[in-house]
Amino acid sequence: MANSRFNDGPGPSQRQLRVGELLRRRLSEVLQRGDIHDPDLNRLSLTVGEVRCSPDLKVATAFVLPLAGKGQEDALKILSRNKGEIRRQVSKGLNLKYAPEMRFRLDETFDRMDDTRRLFDQDEVRRDTDE
Repeated sequence: MANSRFNDGPGPSQRQLRVGELLRRRLSEVLQRGDIHDPDLNRLSLTVGEVRCSPDLKVATAFVLPLAGKGQEDALKILSRNKGEIRRQVSKGLNLKYAPEMRFRLDETFDRMDDTRRLFDQDEVRRDTDE
């Protein structure tokens, strides 16, 4: 599973989790306020579900989803086109040694939850879980 958000090794450190949450909040603020000078980006309504940091904190992967899940590929293109300015704006005011390189991926968490709900609604699965 090369596209998986989860690693086979040990989970992220407390530091990675803390910095990831700090970056998630800051990225959400930057996108909400429209701090990036791109009208296409400012028209988007994005949810930032999670930000995962590499162990050295130099790369941050933001998992995003456009409102109602529409225009996902376009949203990723627009974010990638503006990643330099996003990196600068997100890093402003944060006390980090390095401004992490920003990468953007689609947040598939909601799709997985829907798949899980459908699975649990199947008669044979419900029969097994009720026992």
